[in-house]
Amino acid sequence: MASAASGGGGGGSLFGSLRRFDAYPKTMEDFRIKTCGGATITIISGVIMTALFVAELQFFLGVSIKEKLLMDTTRSELLDIYLDITFKHLPCDHISVDAMDVSGGQQVDVDHDIKKRRLKADGTRISEEKVQELGNGTALLDPNRCESCYGAETNEIKCCNTCEEVRFAYRARGWGLESLAAFEQCKREGLAKAPSDMKEEQCNVQGRLRVSKVSGNFHISPGKSFQQSHAHVHDLKLLQQFPLNLTHTIHRLSFGEFVPTQVNPLDNHTFVAKELNAMRQYFTQIVPMRYKKINEEVVLSNQYSVTHHHKHIDLNKAARGEQTGLPGMFVTYEISPLMVEVSEHRRSLTHFLTGVCAIVGGVFTVAGIIDSFVYNSYRAFQKKLELGKVS
Repeated sequence: MASAASGGGGGGSLFGSLRRFDAYPKTMEDFRIKTCGGATITIISGVIMTALFVAELQFFLGVSIKEKLLMDTTRSELLDIYLDITFKHLPCDHISVDAMDVSGGQQVDVDHDIKKRRLKADGTRISEEKVQELGNGTALLDPNRCESCYGAETNEIKCCNTCEEVRFAYRARGWGLESLAAFEQCKREGLAKAPSDMKEEQCNVQGRLRVSKVSGNFHISPGKSFQQSHAHVHDLKLLQQFPLNLTHTIHRLSFGEFVPTQVNPLDNHTFVAKELNAMRQYFTQIVPMRYKKINEEVVLSNQYSVTHHHKHIDLNKAARGEQTGLPGMFVTYEISPLMVEVSEHRRSLTHFLTGVCAIVGGVFTVAGIIDSFVYNSYRAFQKKLELGKVS
């Protein structure tokens, strides 16, 4: 019995020593006072803790973005330029899209991957259905016919059965087109309109240009473009009867695929021309970007900055060589030799748990301080009331 008592005493002494390390001493239930103020503070602090926990959880479930700078090793890749531009006072038949670069590459009157949509003055789209000759339509046309190219025939192009084929044959020859009214195919398709008939039309240019990844420019200018003696030429005779109003809105202009961190400064940009026959220039500095998604997918894109300038082109002075430039919208781009690599990463679980502990502990501590201050202030005020010191 003595031995058992001795053992029990040793165990009690051990737990007694352990209790001295308790950082959370408990009070007896009979000595606890619960107040309405304390309950209010508890509810408010609970709501705050819940809101902060949800915010921390959303932050944890998202991805973190890390960036670093590298040398660009993708110079052999092609550069995709996505554009969506509406010209407010310029019909589609009067403009051409051209691209050229410092390596000598040229794309004249681009129609591949580029769509020109005719719009009414109110912005609604004009039907693309071709207007046929009165009476018979295309049903009476011989499918095996071979219509004239009006002198533009070559060994490769022998027949021009549509207006577009006539225009293509003329471009291949390097000839300009003063009017489509001289071509039977264009009259049949309703495209041989006089400039005065299209003054109220707008034009939306949308699509993709694929160019070499070197410095260059693309431009949207009036008059049909063609190459003549290895020179890039625009036929500007049309401007004598149809002056150019270059007012336009750039809905989208991006170099490469869209990625989450990409900001295109020219998106939704509007230029209002205060004078006719203006030249609007956008000078862009492109920085290549490689975006690594959380699933290891890699997307190549580009960021860019831009400055712009515009001036009036006097066609008479330009014809005499006293002024350089061409009316239209020009986008010049230069490409940086550096690349930004942006990568997505999951946030660590330990960081999330640390944040949750900080939220719970911080709110609990601050709430306890506020509750203690409110309770002690109330007691002090009550004592003064009992002593009659407060009237």
